Amino acid sequence: MLFMVIENFRAGDPVPVYRRFRDSGRLMPAGVRYLDSWVTSDLRRCFQVVDCVGRAELDQWIDRWKDLVDFEVMPVMTSGDARAAVGPRL
Repeated sequence: MLFMVIENFRAGDPVPVYRRFRDSGRLMPAGVRYLDSWVTSDLRRCFQVVDCVGRAELDQWIDRWKDLVDFEVMPVMTSGDARAAVGPRL
């Protein structure tokens, strides 16, 4: 399953997040795979796409970062999958 994970850095401060990342890596449990990410130019938010078996595995990862980040999570699909889902209704 694909998820868009929006990370809002606490107090808008990216330093604690990047420090932990430098020291410990992504801290993703088995079954969660990082695909790509984008950070806003003010360094206050990060948008990540991850692939995982289910939400339970994703929640394990969130638990490892929730002291530094407020999360928004939504299931997403690729544009190709969306096109295939809508196609029969066109």
